Amino acid sequence: MQIKQFTDKALAHYSYAILSGEKIALIDPARNPQPYYEFAEKHNAKIVAVFETHPHADFISSHYQIHKETDAKIYVSKDLGAEYPHETFDEGDKLTLNDVQFSAINTPGHSPDSICILADHKETSKKALFTGDTLFIGDVGRPDLREDAGNMKATRESLAKAMYHTVQNKFSDLPDETLIYPAHGAGSLCGKNMSDASSSTLGNERVGNWAFKIQTEVEFVNELLNDQPFIPSYFGFNVDTNKGGPENFMSSIWSVPLKLSVSNINKDHLIIDTRDFDNESSHLPNSINIMARDENDTFETWLGAIVKPNEKFYLVINSVQDYQYILDRVARIGYENQIVSVITLAKNFKEHTKTLDLKKFKSNPDDYTIIDIRNHSEVSDGKYFENALHYPLNNLRENAKDISVDKPIVVHCAGGYRSRAGFGIIKNMKPDAEVYDLSFAVSDFSS
Repeated sequence: MQIKQFTDKALAHYSYAILSGEKIALIDPARNPQPYYEFAEKHNAKIVAVFETHPHADFISSHYQIHKETDAKIYVSKDLGAEYPHETFDEGDKLTLNDVQFSAINTPGHSPDSICILADHKETSKKALFTGDTLFIGDVGRPDLREDAGNMKATRESLAKAMYHTVQNKFSDLPDETLIYPAHGAGSLCGKNMSDASSSTLGNERVGNWAFKIQTEVEFVNELLNDQPFIPSYFGFNVDTNKGGPENFMSSIWSVPLKLSVSNINKDHLIIDTRDFDNESSHLPNSINIMARDENDTFETWLGAIVKPNEKFYLVINSVQDYQYILDRVARIGYENQIVSVITLAKNFKEHTKTLDLKKFKSNPDDYTIIDIRNHSEVSDGKYFENALHYPLNNLRENAKDISVDKPIVVHCAGGYRSRAGFGIIKNMKPDAEVYDLSFAVSDFSS
């Protein structure tokens, strides 16, 4: 049994290929199936099974496309209500691929239809548990994403209680040496306080994961519900898309229109500017800048937090060379069909900027309205500016109308990446106001 872990760094997502002889099973595949096809070709093997541990909220899966292109069967819980061709896979069900036996463990908690997949190597008795969003390294999945989405809706309180019983009872028969492979790591919004580690053992989690410590159900539920991250707008949309069967990845992105050397952009739709900026750069009027420089930028998360599902937008890129790369990232959350056009700008395109006088700001911060767009959990750990007003970025478009323009406005986040988007949102809503992005200079105030 060979296990290959694939990583999508921007979404902190892990997917898996399990090779047994000439057959491969995939677990929770990402939107682009190409890496799995290359793995299969490299090993002269065939993908015959795709397991979905639940309908994912934070990314679009390629399970349905892989089924259509390889004839692999898709295995999901009967509770998921899948609308694509599939086989139900719940406790008591087993699938054998050569020397590996797969079995299901129903593990409600993150969602009511979650399953974990146990792979058991017959010859060595090596066991690997693919836990989806149920069990992370150091944490468990958040229980508050299925109140408004999916085939089975459930309150966060009821799912938190279900998670308690899952952790207490569902893994007790497995040995400590069982390998743990989650669907996410640190940086994902599907949980909190996750480890940077990409795998573990059940024994390590029993010792080091807070969810396994002796505690009452009430104590567990209170801890699990406390300080969960915000829920981006696109999460419910992705749950329903994954349940229905997503479109083909390549045909979907290549159908997006492209306009080159544009000198004017209509104001009839939102403009998302993906280009790299620093504090001295110009601002494209009527745009929101969400940088997509590399996989360290959480572009997908903030695109799906700021732009609503089914909301149309223009997508500005720096160069036509970035066309496929940026669309690949948009498609990971299923937003490619919302793009009116991908655009490169003409050299004579007029952009505007007004740079903050940092020395003046440091000397007289009370002369400015300071907007802190960090998340609630970040602000609870302390403010950078005593007089700052808190407007989290994920709902800034709804609330920016309340910001006063009596003073110049300065926007800041924790590191400089998000504040550019916050600046654009406020500037678009209040075009006559004096608005500045503190950008990466926020580091001067964060110590």
